[in-house]
Amino acid sequence: MKKIFNKTEFKEYIAIAIGAIIMSLGIGVFLVDAKVVPGGISGIGMAIYYLTDGLIPIGLSAWLLNVPLYIWGVKVLGKRFGIRTFYGFSVNAFFIDFFRGDIPGFGYIRLQDSQTVLNLMENDFLFLILIGAALLGIGLGIVFKYKGTTGGVDIIVAIIHKKYQMKQGMVILILDIAIIVLAGIAIEYKSLPMDKPTFLLVLYALFLGVVSARIVDIIIDGFDYARQAYIVSDKNSEIAQKIMTDLSRGATAIKTRGLYKDIDREMITTIVTLKELGKLTDIIKEIDPDAFVVIHNVHEVLGEGFRRRA
Repeated sequence: MKKIFNKTEFKEYIAIAIGAIIMSLGIGVFLVDAKVVPGGISGIGMAIYYLTDGLIPIGLSAWLLNVPLYIWGVKVLGKRFGIRTFYGFSVNAFFIDFFRGDIPGFGYIRLQDSQTVLNLMENDFLFLILIGAALLGIGLGIVFKYKGTTGGVDIIVAIIHKKYQMKQGMVILILDIAIIVLAGIAIEYKSLPMDKPTFLLVLYALFLGVVSARIVDIIIDGFDYARQAYIVSDKNSEIAQKIMTDLSRGATAIKTRGLYKDIDREMITTIVTLKELGKLTDIIKEIDPDAFVVIHNVHEVLGEGFRRRA
């Protein structure tokens, strides 16, 4: 009988939960009371929270909105939005309310009332928003990296893309802007007490979206911790030997043909860490100052001498 979960899947579910919890911290602790709304279903949950004067917890409303979207997504898109989606948005919704003390029996938690958060709210609002954006981006990046999703807008985007062939990035942008504007209208309508004008909070929300999106990319693709070099030289063999002996890195010879001079030759390619890049360029300059070198970023390298394969 096939196991329900293998070891890899178990680790992925743990990682999705960790990512969803980190997102919950960013939203529930740093963004709600600042009235800076991220896009997505959590943003709609925040708008409902403001309109009901906090009577309907954000996580609960987000979860209730996600369930019909989840059913719709499974119906239209099939198993792509399966158990991981339900698991991801459920964990996220629960912990938003948990950290805010909105879960019965846990009203004493209220991390948003900690001295650190209150001090940031009063004295360093931008840094407060940056922390919220970082937590949101890190959490969402972890969820995506381990094949999860937090549902909501992800499902809507996938369905619209399938039916109307619209670019997903454009759909996300339109939906997020609409949600941010909706939340801004809710804040303005309720005349909530705040030190900053509503339009400024909307601008903060757009800034939040840019920062968190960039962090998501970094988490998924990795930091630019390595560089790949392409080297064309008449002394390829000497350069390759030095790379292997002095840097202990592998090198690969690729047969090429230069169209300008119509000459067949070998091009050397190698991957080094950022720390080794300076030494690599010194080696090339020492052996052949006229060598042609192209260096570009590498987001992720798996294998001996770099990251281990999962």
